[in-house]
Amino acid sequence: MSLSRTDAAIVMGMLARGDKNQDIAAWFGENPARIVEIEKGETFGIVAAAPAHDLPPKGAVGPKGRRLRAYAADALKALEDKGPAGVGEAIKELSDGLARFDKHES
Repeated sequence: MSLSRTDAAIVMGMLARGDKNQDIAAWFGENPARIVEIEKGETFGIVAAAPAHDLPPKGAVGPKGRRLRAYAADALKALEDKGPAGVGEAIKELSDGLARFDKHES
């Protein structure tokens, strides 16, 4: 995947926030070396950091993705097992999963 200038601004915002290079790289599906190139201005020159409200949640994306997948699986099971009666439970599972995904973690 190639990063855009908009992505570079997000990278700079994440760096300014103190995110780890490997977490930033994982978010974009890139090699950490690409993050260093952006940080040094080698790829896009000087790029202003994106504002905090445009940044993804802090923390490693792998564990977050695995947890979110588990919430989604529970939601699907509720729908499969209960049909329309499981919609409320599925909505709760997905809402809880997204809230947990969006929580900042070190």
